[in-house]
Amino acid sequence: MSIEIVREHLKKWNVQDRILEFPVSSATVELAAEAVGCEPARIAKTLSFLVPDKDESNHAILIVAAGDAKVDNSKYKHYFHTKAKMLKGEQVTELIGHAIGGVCPFGVKEGTEIFLDVSLKRFETVFPAAGSSNSAIEVTMEELERFSGSRTWVDLCKGWQADET
Repeated sequence: MSIEIVREHLKKWNVQDRILEFPVSSATVELAAEAVGCEPARIAKTLSFLVPDKDESNHAILIVAAGDAKVDNSKYKHYFHTKAKMLKGEQVTELIGHAIGGVCPFGVKEGTEIFLDVSLKRFETVFPAAGSSNSAIEVTMEELERFSGSRTWVDLCKGWQADET
């Protein structure tokens, strides 16, 4: 079970007991916010994409963003030099190791690169999923970086800044 992989992964920092499990679904930003009891923006959604390698094959990447942020296609293309192509449902579990609804940046398959979007930095803590469609864990930005092994912070999203039109 994916949540057990996440629990095992988080044992490295002795925070596995902080995983919250709900009697209801937390598979979407709205459902997760309701289950956790926070505003939807504080849900750290994990989006999965395919990026081409130099040898013409593809590998999976994850972008963790605030619940109210949307990937900006032009920013994405500028950063990755390719169009944004989300993984299909069956590819998510196969390439990432978690099923849709529980995708998170913890305990993912080797080779998966993780990027954290700056849309998260306006919060002290956020709630990413924890490997199942009814779980989450509250983490600080520093913990999110450490626990996810993220590659870097990126600015790939739109729709979350008050001054955006």
